[in-house]
Amino acid sequence: MAGRTTAAGRGGRDQRDRRGPSAGSGPPTAPPAGRWPRRFRAPRLPEGRGRRRLLLALALGPALLIGGLALWLLYGSAWLRVEGVTVAGRSVLTERQILDAADIPLGDPLVSVDPGEVERRLLEALPRIDSVEAARSWPHGVELTVRERKAVVVMVQDARNGEGGGDEDGTRGRRYAEVDDEGVLFGTVAERPAGVPLLALDLAGSPSGHRFGPARMRQEAVGVAAALPERVRRDTRTIRVRSYDSITLEMSGGRTVVWGSGEDSDAKAGSLTLLMKAADDAERFDVSVPGAPAASGS
Repeated sequence: MAGRTTAAGRGGRDQRDRRGPSAGSGPPTAPPAGRWPRRFRAPRLPEGRGRRRLLLALALGPALLIGGLALWLLYGSAWLRVEGVTVAGRSVLTERQILDAADIPLGDPLVSVDPGEVERRLLEALPRIDSVEAARSWPHGVELTVRERKAVVVMVQDARNGEGGGDEDGTRGRRYAEVDDEGVLFGTVAERPAGVPLLALDLAGSPSGHRFGPARMRQEAVGVAAALPERVRRDTRTIRVRSYDSITLEMSGGRTVVWGSGEDSDAKAGSLTLLMKAADDAERFDVSVPGAPAASGS
């Protein structure tokens, strides 16, 4: 019995040796070359449209992050907000008048300030401003640069309608309307500015007054005043307009200049300068025809 058992056991081992190692015994066998075990297989990228979407998302991710950060800095953070507004170029207007008209709230995001809108508000609210430039001054400010209109003539203001006209005789207590070189009435002052002529429109009964109107006649007189040499303008007390063809300068010392119409004002100004040098003691100068000026009286 013992002999058979030993032989049987040896036979069984011989059979196992011929079949190879049993399952679960011995080291694991390596997978064929070029293949991964199932649990270590590399992920496969999507194909076609899915691949493009993935690559687009990977490319846009940083840009979206940076864009979101920039928006937060401009609108949400406390770093880029309006802390002050500076004003340059003013002369008659006060800084408070300009700041009130600009209406730029402190503490608002600087990027939300619209320079064009600020300029529009200033030009509408303050006729004295001829031009204005508004600009953001990063990181915390806004700069306003204004250019005010300058009066070339003044008119006695009519208390009834705000227009100017007439003489200053008997008008104590009235104000003066300022008129610039474009004929724009832009402000009023209590005292007549030095060196600025008074414009008197005497158009009652004049056909020119009905045909052209006060605004056109005012523009003609403004053109005359703008053409005058500085020395003559300072010495001119009144520019009197009776009709389109009858403009007269009334100067200090009782002297007068017959100007005629507002046409050829530059040529007339040149003739007047030469005529005054040649006849400085004359009382009446006529440059209505600039090519043939005349002087009389002494």
